[in-house]
Amino acid sequence: MNILVCLKQTFDTEAKIVINSQGKIDSTGVNLIMNPYDEFAVEEGIRLKEKFGGEVTVLSMGGAKVNEVLRTALAMGADKAVAIQDPALEGSDEWVTAAVLAKAVQAIPFDIILSGRIAIDDGSSQVPTRLAEILSIPSVSSVTELKIEDKNATVTRDIDGGSEIIEVPLPAVITAQKGLNEPRYPSVAGIMKAKKKELKTLNLADLGLSAADSVTQGAKMKVLQVSLPPARQGGRLIQGEPAQAVADLVMALMKEAKVI
Repeated sequence: MNILVCLKQTFDTEAKIVINSQGKIDSTGVNLIMNPYDEFAVEEGIRLKEKFGGEVTVLSMGGAKVNEVLRTALAMGADKAVAIQDPALEGSDEWVTAAVLAKAVQAIPFDIILSGRIAIDDGSSQVPTRLAEILSIPSVSSVTELKIEDKNATVTRDIDGGSEIIEVPLPAVITAQKGLNEPRYPSVAGIMKAKKKELKTLNLADLGLSAADSVTQGAKMKVLQVSLPPARQGGRLIQGEPAQAVADLVMALMKEAKVI
């Protein structure tokens, strides 16, 4: 079984975000990690390989440091990695990202595509489903259980107030939700083996594209400004008799906080 996993490199969830003088997020000294939801996808891909045989290929688009998370996926048990790196892709939105990934996917054999349900940095949850649309294959999001038999996948996915079971033919795009599995940690042996596994780097020319191509120039969204939320103010202690304290609290919530 050929399993393709699309993953993204994101800021560490504990990283302190700093805005530079150009109004952009300063990544200097910030630890970058594999998007946590993509870890579930990598783990599920490895489990499918262990059950059905075949190989797992991991694919990502990003800067030079994206190789780090691809190596992590290889150390977990993936077999091959493909990195798409090109200066012209900096600042790409979800539309461009999905279109470029689709170009790369055309050269990779796959029976199923796995990815995380959402990226923790932009929270858009768009790329995997856009990729499925471009490839004209079905997609199911927020999956917590995946069973494959013959050429069909039976999945359980989260919905508001419960869950639902869906059957789709393969190939399909499946996005992983927390609870699908428990991602393994790379072993020392896995880390050593990862250094010898194939990691191919592609640029736009390798994909038959250019910086002036309509795919790379077709972004539908552009980030104009980034700002940090206001600093949290210190709390205020309301004292006095219970009845008066309650009245003062309600008035503060209405007039000052304006939450009621």
